[in-house]
Amino acid sequence: MKFFTGSILAVLLVTSTLAQAGVVIGGTRLIYDGGKKESSLSVTNPDKVSYLVQSWADTTAGGAEKAPFMVTPPLFRLDGGQQNVLRVVRAGGNLPNDRESLYWMNIKAIPAAEVSSNQNTLQIAVKNRIKLIFRPAGLKGVPEDVADKLTWQRSGDSLQVTNPTPFYMNFMQINVAGKEVKNVTYVAPQSTAKFALPAGVSGGSVSWKIISDYGAIGPEHKGSL
Repeated sequence: MKFFTGSILAVLLVTSTLAQAGVVIGGTRLIYDGGKKESSLSVTNPDKVSYLVQSWADTTAGGAEKAPFMVTPPLFRLDGGQQNVLRVVRAGGNLPNDRESLYWMNIKAIPAAEVSSNQNTLQIAVKNRIKLIFRPAGLKGVPEDVADKLTWQRSGDSLQVTNPTPFYMNFMQINVAGKEVKNVTYVAPQSTAKFALPAGVSGGSVSWKIISDYGAIGPEHKGSL
């Protein structure tokens, strides 16, 4: 049997909004204020090893369409115990002025490793993906101020929520008739979204909590089907 020595690089992409593999992201989401020239987010390395950090923005649809945002620096080395700041700058784009727009911000960290001539190593690249929400300058307030304006109705075996507000409503929890709705995500501004109703539930009271701009859990709101 023939053996190979050297470095083996295995790239494992893991989507997360939490700190992974020693790189700490300074937020679970980034709200871009349309009235400012840029927005920023810190990246900290509390480990002793160094990381190569790559960052970029993309659309929720993916594909060839590019997000109208530039992230700088796009690629840099982050040594142990160091911190850097990612700056996000709008680069064009015909974005609506009466509602928020949603994109993704990706931050991938690859740990550096010293490899001896007779040692194989496994390097794992961890990709953190957080929401990048563009909030036009003319919008006042925050989502928590109008979260009670959501309306709910049954649509077949689904729970349908209608969002008449200009904000993205990111759900932490939804309950119908005291039972938790699984796999809840968000509802876009001036749009509807559907989630599967819990088994055996066809109506009753609805309660929901949303996630704030800072990643905190907001107060409970109540309604009915």
